[in-house]
Amino acid sequence: MRGYVLHPLLARGSTFLGGGSVRGRLLDLGRWPGLIDGAGRARGELYRLDEPGLLAVLDREEVGYNFERRRTVVTLTNGRRERAWVYRYRGPQHRAVIIPEGDYRRARPSRSSAPQGRKQWR
Repeated sequence: MRGYVLHPLLARGSTFLGGGSVRGRLLDLGRWPGLIDGAGRARGELYRLDEPGLLAVLDREEVGYNFERRRTVVTLTNGRRERAWVYRYRGPQHRAVIIPEGDYRRARPSRSSAPQGRKQWR
């Protein structure tokens, strides 16, 4: 999301489409959130990836032992629905804290709260 550590990767080759939510629960893993299956909604931002190869760059940062990329439906704040990629957390959860509202920005405000712009779900 804007203001967080991986946003500069998106800022160089994507267009911000708006805020929205996906089905699932959000975990506070400290430096970043982790989306897991479950009842509830998790909030984030949707981006269109304009730069060829940007998805591969994001995968190098996100996909690994604890995360996997999957398609899902994002409901934007205006009610429109879009299919998009999300990174789901599949790692250990014993030290994670559930974010009841599903809003990582509210649970852990970024140091830079000034909005900027992303079709990748974050």
